[in-house]
Amino acid sequence: MKFISPKTDFAFKKIFGSKDSKDILISFLNALIYNANPVIQDLEIIDPYNPGDVVDLKDSYLDVRAVLDNGSTVLIEMQVLNVASFEKRVIYNLTKTYANQLNYGEGYSHLKPAIALTITDFQLFDQTQRFLTRFGLKEKQELFDYTDPEIELIFVELTKFNKKLEQLDNLTDKWIYFIKDAPSLEVIPLTFRQVPELEKAMNIANQANLSVEELEKIRKREVFLEDQRGFIVKAKQEGRVEGRVEEGIRWTLRLLERQFGSIPPAIINQIQNLSVEELESLGDAILDFNDLEELSVWLQDNTKGR
Repeated sequence: MKFISPKTDFAFKKIFGSKDSKDILISFLNALIYNANPVIQDLEIIDPYNPGDVVDLKDSYLDVRAVLDNGSTVLIEMQVLNVASFEKRVIYNLTKTYANQLNYGEGYSHLKPAIALTITDFQLFDQTQRFLTRFGLKEKQELFDYTDPEIELIFVELTKFNKKLEQLDNLTDKWIYFIKDAPSLEVIPLTFRQVPELEKAMNIANQANLSVEELEKIRKREVFLEDQRGFIVKAKQEGRVEGRVEEGIRWTLRLLERQFGSIPPAIINQIQNLSVEELESLGDAILDFNDLEELSVWLQDNTKGR
């Protein structure tokens, strides 16, 4: 058996956000949010993704969103690249989701908790070596919780998770191992077969069960992510802002030419005026564009006020 990596946005949505993924997502969220306790008995996947249509999805930010049986909304995101302002984006998406619950005229009592579960393939917090961390609203000196702990941020940093298959102690370990190391497996391990939802996720990730179109989409996404990761590493090693911008422009134009062919001079000129942070953001969005018109709209939206 060969298994796809759940770390790409396409694969993550297919495994955790499809119509038939409710039981998988319940097990996964109970493991990561509630320490493997069966707190969640039911949930609704918002805008569930059909496996046959998922190759055409364009949303690369909020990978999966679900409303739990207690009314809480959970935003689940798998982020491979440490792009500019990523931490701000997590906060923005969470607070926007929390605030948008109310319809006109409804009181604040209708608000339900919102949780952002973010899985990263890079290190976020130098202050700890724990791979799973939680943040909420607390008083700074005495560290007691805010009266209504309505928002919570949970992070899983895959680079800090180093357990081997035989060292997996609990359901939380097993799900994190699945996300990080599924492609390294050749069979479904016995310890995974003992969890029906995890075995089901492994079967979805089995390349033999995917179409040629799906496998090609995954291959292109993985190549793109590796190219972009290489740019970010090289840009940071460069040290000089000018060098980072020049390298970013070359890299971005190379990706665009690979996807669309010849790029009009007007668009090239706009790209040449982007900052390194804007170039990183554009790189993260490139595969979501269906044509040059969508690229032009992105450039206009992200360079307003200049």
